[in-house]
Amino acid sequence: MTKSLLPPNAGALDRAAESAVANAIGAIPIPHRDLWSPERCPIDLLPWLAWAVGVEGWRSYWPEALKRERVRRAIEISRTKGTVASVRRVVESFGGQIALREWWQTTPKGTPHTFELVLTLTGDSGAETSAAFVDDVIAEVNRTKPLRSHFTFVQGLAAQAGASIVAAARPAAYARLDLAVQ
Repeated sequence: MTKSLLPPNAGALDRAAESAVANAIGAIPIPHRDLWSPERCPIDLLPWLAWAVGVEGWRSYWPEALKRERVRRAIEISRTKGTVASVRRVVESFGGQIALREWWQTTPKGTPHTFELVLTLTGDSGAETSAAFVDDVIAEVNRTKPLRSHFTFVQGLAAQAGASIVAAARPAAYARLDLAVQ
């Protein structure tokens, strides 16, 4: 039996009401662990979980896989906010890859506190690579980069192609050449 929250001088009616309410509430399944899991949280509650873990930008038109990935990576991004690592993690959470070159890595050295960002969205997140989606990624990079830093954005292109081996036969004539050195 669970402990009662009622005072010791509670009457029989109070105890009966407490028992009825406890039994009714106890029968309602409350999946607390699922509500805090990016993988198992119901999709209609996912924006609230995103808010709770600190996802700053949220779009309702994103595909479900992207939303869950953004929630999954939110805490690690927040921990490293203001670093190159956080910029990389943000882009990876959108299903993209970056090549990042800071001002001191260029020849000649660039303007201090600037960097060049080559962003390649691979579409792994399930989102269509539209101009609005790229704007969403850039907005998140702006939120996580060091505040004093400015960047130049370059859109990369990812393409996949298959290669196959094609063989053909054709007649060939060979002649042996004997060369003598004199």
